[in-house]
Amino acid sequence: MDETKSLGLTWTGHTDPGRVRKNNEDAFLGVRFDANEVQFLGKIGDGSLDRHDMVFAVSDGMGGANAGEFASKIVVEQVTRLLPRAFKQTASGFSAGFEDVLGELFHQIHGELTQLGNAYEECQGMGATLSLVWVTPQWLYFGHIGDSRIYYFPADGSAIKQLSEDDSHVGWLFRTGKINEREARNHPRRSSLSKALGAGHQFVDPQVGAIGLEKGDAFLLCTDGVVEGLFNRQIQRILTDPGVNEAKLAPAKRIVDAAIAISGKDNTTALYFQVQ
Repeated sequence: MDETKSLGLTWTGHTDPGRVRKNNEDAFLGVRFDANEVQFLGKIGDGSLDRHDMVFAVSDGMGGANAGEFASKIVVEQVTRLLPRAFKQTASGFSAGFEDVLGELFHQIHGELTQLGNAYEECQGMGATLSLVWVTPQWLYFGHIGDSRIYYFPADGSAIKQLSEDDSHVGWLFRTGKINEREARNHPRRSSLSKALGAGHQFVDPQVGAIGLEKGDAFLLCTDGVVEGLFNRQIQRILTDPGVNEAKLAPAKRIVDAAIAISGKDNTTALYFQVQ
């Protein structure tokens, strides 16, 4: 990448309760920040990475009554509070410690959900997934736990890549080639998570990683409501080669509407951004 050229992002986010559930236990977040402040981003927008880093995240809550809805909102609120402004550094300076930074972020959110679950009867079992990306001028750092997903669309037009790993037995079966994508989507245990924030789990061990950014790269963060409706090849077509009517919609809404039209059994959230 030519480091003399500044990069920017365009982004869109959309969430919908779906056709079955009355409440929405999903939440998504976009913020820009520097050493001095954190600013919330709108559902649709664009901005430069010259003076700010950006963070995008999706979370799917779980728990009885309204605990799941509460949990996902707590997660995104904690991201803005705990994200240490002191870690606004150069790519080389930050890259040495991003695993520790994101690991601590997930650990503290897990502790917050666990404490609330232990303190209030109505919050027992409360938990959430979290898929988060931290975008700097040269690198994207990501942290993940649960079965929400982070997809990567390389600038060279090659096939969609799932950066995150589904934290479930079904996810393991798929990654090891024991079942295919269709079998994974229809598996009766697909929603049984082996890892999550809170939800009675004693320890938290998020997946963390990094990828160098190029102009034209794009990323999709989504909850499992999207995956219940759409296969990977459908996601890629809708985002990279939309039909005439689809192209009239913002990318995130395209994905959510298409997933709900096919399934709609779960809350459905998508957050899509592209490097400019």
